[in-house]
Amino acid sequence: MATENAPTNLEELKELLKDDIKVKVAGVDVDGVLRGKYMSKSKFLSAVKSDFGFCSVIFGWDLHDETYSRELLISNKANGYRDILARIDLSTYRRLPFEYNLPFFLLTFLDPDTKEPVSACPRGLLGRTMDKVRKLVDGADGLAGVEYEYFQFKETPESLEKKQWTGLTALTPGRHGYSVLRPLLNNEYFHDLHNKAEAFGIQIEAHHTETGPGVFETALAYTNALRVSDNAILFKLLAKTAGVNKGIIPSFMAKPYGNLPGCSGHIHVSLRSPEGVNLFACPEGRSDAAFKDTKYLSELGEQFLAGVVRGLPDIMPMLCPTINSYKRLVAGEAFWAPNMASYGYDSRAASIRIIGPPGVAPEATRFEVRVPGADMNPFFALGAVFALGLRGIEQKLTLPYGPVGAPGVTPQTLPKLATDLDAAVQAFKREGSIARECFGDEFVDHFAGTREHEVNVWKQAVTSWEVERYLELA
Repeated sequence: MATENAPTNLEELKELLKDDIKVKVAGVDVDGVLRGKYMSKSKFLSAVKSDFGFCSVIFGWDLHDETYSRELLISNKANGYRDILARIDLSTYRRLPFEYNLPFFLLTFLDPDTKEPVSACPRGLLGRTMDKVRKLVDGADGLAGVEYEYFQFKETPESLEKKQWTGLTALTPGRHGYSVLRPLLNNEYFHDLHNKAEAFGIQIEAHHTETGPGVFETALAYTNALRVSDNAILFKLLAKTAGVNKGIIPSFMAKPYGNLPGCSGHIHVSLRSPEGVNLFACPEGRSDAAFKDTKYLSELGEQFLAGVVRGLPDIMPMLCPTINSYKRLVAGEAFWAPNMASYGYDSRAASIRIIGPPGVAPEATRFEVRVPGADMNPFFALGAVFALGLRGIEQKLTLPYGPVGAPGVTPQTLPKLATDLDAAVQAFKREGSIARECFGDEFVDHFAGTREHEVNVWKQAVTSWEVERYLELA
């Protein structure tokens, strides 16, 4: 889904840029970090015609630019960290409201030999999945929404380093979810997040305080899955840019505090026919529904749900990619973060919340996947959920057990989700995993390698908790 005023050809592009001298471009790495550069207008226009080289090391290092513990396929010493190709996506045209109104475009990274997206390119992976949606479900479109919760701190990059990332000052004290007063303490910043997002082509459905010191929640408008993933990545950029100009650092870390709820990155998904019909909805209800909770789901919707329920344990690194992601899940329901492969109608205690009639109109029928944190890479998270759902449709899968609260369905009987990254990666990369079935060996081996690097870095770290607990008394 193209942004407003996006050019469709070179002549329209030249007209859009007639008063500009440079353009900013960026692509997304496996950690969801934007990697980009500024280009002169002449260089940019040339690159639009034929793609351009971009150092592959962005797929060979972690989010702190440390090369991976072991050599991975896409970028390594053996291939000299060679260039891959970057393709400018004209449909992503925007202007940066916080940076001199510069024109901005997103990139997709291609293999220079095949001219196809590299296996680990986040935009490429989701694009392939959306192509499969259209092929398998008669031209249907995958729709999605993203909700971010995030803490804010009255800090700067310099003060973070000086304080060694401890004893940070929250933007506001106390826990004030849905407060109509708290935003007034940082009125300009709070409204900048909403207003500049709209100016940046990111539609906001809701924006409010959430429970916790300095916590906001922002719900991005429901739209095409690739577009909302672009919006989600760019909203983080916008929030960090709005904050840095006011001495504020917003954090999308999943669990900054051990004793407070973490930051979710809930995602909502559905399928829509070319005629605009919600394919998950059954307005009149089904007498043959597997359970009462699924009565107003179509058979296709129930199959999609079954695919996600059955596949969740195998794709956890795509939903929860960091060490810290799993701190949010350890306490489970106590902190509104389900850690079992569960589902239920309008249940915030379940991993997958069914939203539909009678609580909402049939056209709003959808699934909310509540497992990811705000640290997710939205392209991988949505790609995983849609791929699992398509597997359910393709194989006509049935639900393996009942919803939360059904007879015989208890925390003891439900499949557990991994509560640490190491265990999640082992399930993800094992031979015959559903992840390998959905995404192929090349992607799974590469992404698993990047997550194993993260685990290795963590295992070598000595934390302040260890020092405080053992230094004197051990």
